[in-house]
Amino acid sequence: MAVDPPLPQPELVAAIPRLRRYARVLTGEPTRADDLVQETLARAWEKRRLWAAGSDLRAWLFTIMHNVFVNQRALARRDALNDSLDADDAGAAWQIPVRPTQQTRVELTEIMREVQRLPNEQREVLMLAALEEMRYEEIAAVLAIPVGTVMSRLSRAREKLRRAVAEPASGETVPFKIVK
Repeated sequence: MAVDPPLPQPELVAAIPRLRRYARVLTGEPTRADDLVQETLARAWEKRRLWAAGSDLRAWLFTIMHNVFVNQRALARRDALNDSLDADDAGAAWQIPVRPTQQTRVELTEIMREVQRLPNEQREVLMLAALEEMRYEEIAAVLAIPVGTVMSRLSRAREKLRRAVAEPASGETVPFKIVK
């Protein structure tokens, strides 16, 4: 009986905070995010023989997470036919992992509210590029889409955020801006 090779523990442990951050972006809820990370790590362990030693473990884990999330979302859509229309809004769970000043916290909360309004496809690409600092090619591999699609989604997401920040709903000026 052949023994599956272990995943490199230091790289695996180092990837967990990034997986948690991306899972929070995907799910919008800390509890669901933790469940997604756990499911991702369990799936990675089950499929560890498929990981090519020497390749980018982080990208492999993000690919697994993306696929698990897409599968869970598809299942949730099917189950939504039986769900109550009174369910809580998932968007209320955004949390900012810093202790900013009150003004900064308000600004960051407004930005995250606008990020949450982006379509899932654009939000995923934006978060992988901005938070995880992945290159276009890495994002394309994680999401299994062409590089051109990554570039297009990222461009549209940035433009929507720029417009949202430049045109506040209340007509007042906003003391921050999104730059390329």
